[in-house]
Amino acid sequence: MKALEAIKAVSIFQESVLDWHKKEAPHPNPYPEGSLESTLYQKNHIDTIQWHIEDEIRRPDIALEDVVALKRKIDKLNQDRTDMVEKLDDFVMDMFRSVTPKPNARLNSESPAWLLDRMSILELKIYHMEEQVSRKDSSASKEHIAKCQAKLDVLLDQREDLKKCLDELFLDYSEGTKRVKVYRQMKMYNDQNLNPSLYKNQK
Repeated sequence: MKALEAIKAVSIFQESVLDWHKKEAPHPNPYPEGSLESTLYQKNHIDTIQWHIEDEIRRPDIALEDVVALKRKIDKLNQDRTDMVEKLDDFVMDMFRSVTPKPNARLNSESPAWLLDRMSILELKIYHMEEQVSRKDSSASKEHIAKCQAKLDVLLDQREDLKKCLDELFLDYSEGTKRVKVYRQMKMYNDQNLNPSLYKNQK
């Protein structure tokens, strides 16, 4: 499997963000099921849905029962997000399975998929900060626009840095100067056998 280029991943994330916002609803995945591209697209779609639920749950006028329902959705999406990250790490493992690491090969503190996770969420930050910079309503002051533009500049700079980090990490893997090692997240709060609040209340 050919190593993923950061520019391709960012392009898919951007496509997903734009597709969701066309109708503010899930969009059919345009990539072949089970492919790396499909997994990247689905990963960002989960992030995009959760982003807007996180916005909604912070409304001061929302009823308590709606808060609980939204929190349940967030928990489910967090689990889905973790599952997608682990699928992405599986793709990365396959990409470099034939590479023999050098004896002094170093480890990275995060797996490539968690770096991709940060890149996915960053595209949401950029999209919504661009919305703020483009606001024309009377409640958006010049000061607000200027502050958001300054933040957007930082986010765009971060995009370039993270793209470089991913490409350099994949290069290190391909040259054997770093070795691929994946730790599963082992989330406990959704597992009825690991969360005491769940297994202690089972009937």
